[in-house]
Amino acid sequence: MNDRKTGHCLCGATSFEYTGRENWTGHCHCESCRRGTSSAFTTFVGVPNGAWRWTGAAPKTFASSKGVIRSFCNNCGSPMAYQTTALPDEIHFYAASLVDQTHLKPQKHFFTEEAVDWVHLGDDLPAHKAFQK
Repeated sequence: MNDRKTGHCLCGATSFEYTGRENWTGHCHCESCRRGTSSAFTTFVGVPNGAWRWTGAAPKTFASSKGVIRSFCNNCGSPMAYQTTALPDEIHFYAASLVDQTHLKPQKHFFTEEAVDWVHLGDDLPAHKAFQK
């Protein structure tokens, strides 16, 4: 079985791959992620360091807040990854950038107190006020 997963930005210039299982998959509703993606919420996959690599052009980075680095394509601007000193052993890839997402099974919602009030989720996933691994 091939456990290699790949992803890329809108234009294809920035790409990545990882092997193995994700640490977790979840939907983030925090204001920072909403603004960074111009969406109501975003879905991340947490991938252990050492299991992933950039395979295309290295992304540009932006320190969006203390201890947080957001990576995006230098050409088309697509958000690619999120890293935080609070979780130094992993990177968080945007699930929508994966070529094949069929294996993903989100496990939770987090930062739900910051969620927009015009989205009503119909799943029964656990909802947390802050990040829960």
